[in-house]
Amino acid sequence: MPQGRHTADIAIVGAGIAGASLAARLAGKAKVVLLEMEPHPGYHATGRSAATYEPTYGPPVIRALTTASGTFFRHPPVGFAEVPLLSARGVLLVGGSGDDALAKEALALGFQPVSLRDARARIPLLRDGLAHMLLDDTTMDIDVDALLGGFLGQHRRGGGALITGARLEAGARMSGAWQIQTSAGDFEAPVLVNAAGAWADDVARRCGLLPLGLAPKRRCACMVAPPAAADVAQWPLLATLRETFYAKPSGGKLMVSPFDEVPSEPHDAFADDLLLAEGIDAYQLVVAHEVTRIERSWGGLRTFAPDGDPVVGFDPAADGFFWCAGQGGYGIQSSPALSELAAGLLMGSTSPFARQLSPSRLRSL
Repeated sequence: MPQGRHTADIAIVGAGIAGASLAARLAGKAKVVLLEMEPHPGYHATGRSAATYEPTYGPPVIRALTTASGTFFRHPPVGFAEVPLLSARGVLLVGGSGDDALAKEALALGFQPVSLRDARARIPLLRDGLAHMLLDDTTMDIDVDALLGGFLGQHRRGGGALITGARLEAGARMSGAWQIQTSAGDFEAPVLVNAAGAWADDVARRCGLLPLGLAPKRRCACMVAPPAAADVAQWPLLATLRETFYAKPSGGKLMVSPFDEVPSEPHDAFADDLLLAEGIDAYQLVVAHEVTRIERSWGGLRTFAPDGDPVVGFDPAADGFFWCAGQGGYGIQSSPALSELAAGLLMGSTSPFARQLSPSRLRSL
């Protein structure tokens, strides 16, 4: 990295899916530099997601943004990726006789009731005793590597720069621009975008702003061998209505998560063995599959605003400081539409969601 101060129109802190997708949307419209503290982009939440496109998942604004992202996922720009971004998956939600209210909510979102016979046509090892079996065929798998790589490629082809190992140490507004000190050098830009995920409040503090109260929450997952002689590749994602676990085929194996949301400080997250054991126990109550060992496990941080909606927009307390954070566990599936919305706000346009997503709503809490 050359010495001295480097200038851009927009500096984006964080090269996960939020920062990379926004940089791609700005390609050719502004000189953009992506500043990533890790050795490579997508190291934390982006690289550890369940990688699903679920239009029925999340609060209303997320469902709207996810649905609006569908066209991009199905028909990305020419040359964006060498493989399809989506592939068929589906979701099967199951529950007991005490889950009537939860089943009603799922039906209202578009899930369809199926018989045990039909459910077993999808997952043959389902146990007896299930009162609710609800199917959603709109859910798809997302190739996250291809998606992130496509966004970064657009950013690069548009003349943008990606600087890794660039942890933000301090930022200050001086003479109409942000003066940014990082572990990889100093940068200057009229606009600073905070797309730092679990570290977003910390970035704000380092730039002299009050935090918004964003809360990182850890989720664990593990990989287990499939049932003997079972081909799980075409199984839908399986989950309980009470969110005691979900299980998703991945690379010929099963990824199992206990659906945990444990408040955490920003860090390189790892799995909690006890919670994983609880998730596997819940899975084995639904599927006749004895899990004898975990092949590998990991944790990731999903970051939420106090009201559960993303935070996108200029901070009312600091000129040129733009938030793009708090996507929770929905950042990948909503990234095409959310990044388009954010890029529009940065370039001076508006959106029907602008007020709902604005950081101003949290400054007044």
